Parts: sequence; structure tokens; C-alpha cells
Amino acid sequence: MRTIDLAETFQDRAAVFAIRGAVFVAEQQVPIAEEPDSHDPGADHLLARIDGVPAGTGRLVAAGERGVLGRLAVLPEARGTGTGAALVRAIEERARKLGLGEIELHAQTHALRFYERLGYAARGEEFLDAGIRHLDMRKRLD
Repeated sequence: MRTIDLAETFQDRAAVFAIRGAVFVAEQQVPIAEEPDSHDPGADHLLARIDGVPAGTGRLVAAGERGVLGRLAVLPEARGTGTGAALVRAIEERARKLGLGEIELHAQTHALRFYERLGYAARGEEFLDAGIRHLDMRKRLD
């Protein structure tokens, strides 16, 4: 069974950063100094668990009337289970509750189709972030 909740306790936050470290730093070779950023303290972090075990995370940063979805990470053993899509939908629902009308994200280019299937549209030119190619994507929330 999969659950997704706000990461509000110390243990939940530790699981969020452990997942991000495993995916971004260990797997994708993002420099550890670049993984956490100044948005983390004020962000809403969501934690997905499968059968009680932490499996994925994502965060929402409110920026005016727009939410910025970021740091979406799913552990390898949970990929292909729908956890990533469920996290995106949970972040969108959180944004709606906060009264935000749009979601922006910076997608790694290998994940474009994943986000397109969830209703996001690419905008602008590719750019590098932590040495990885990204595209800006947006979605209006209804």
C-alpha cells in the first residue's frame, strides 16, 4: 500500500533527504553542495511510502500565485509503481489547497514524457542545472 504525506517530523525529513541523496547525489552525481538549497526550509516536502517504507519524495515551493514542484525523486526499487505520478498529483493537490493556480517545474530532459503524460508543457530552451539538461515546464491547475 502506498501513502503520501507531508514530511513534518524529524524522521520524515531525514527520509526525504536520504532519498534525495541516494537519487541525486549517489545515482546522478549531483555535487552534494548543490543538492539542498535555500528553498528547502520553507518548502512543503512530501514523502511517499510503500508498505510503510520511504520510497519517494518531492517538494512544493510557493512563489506568488505559482507553485514550483522540485526535487522529485523515487528510489530505484519503487520506480514503475506509479509512485512518481502519485507524488506529482499529491503536490498539485497541495498547491490547490494553498490557492496556487499554476505549477512550474524544471524537468530533466529524460523525464519530459513522464511530465507530459501528467499534463505539463515544455517552455523555452534547454538549460543545464548541476550538469544535467533540463527544460522548464508548466501546468495550469483547475
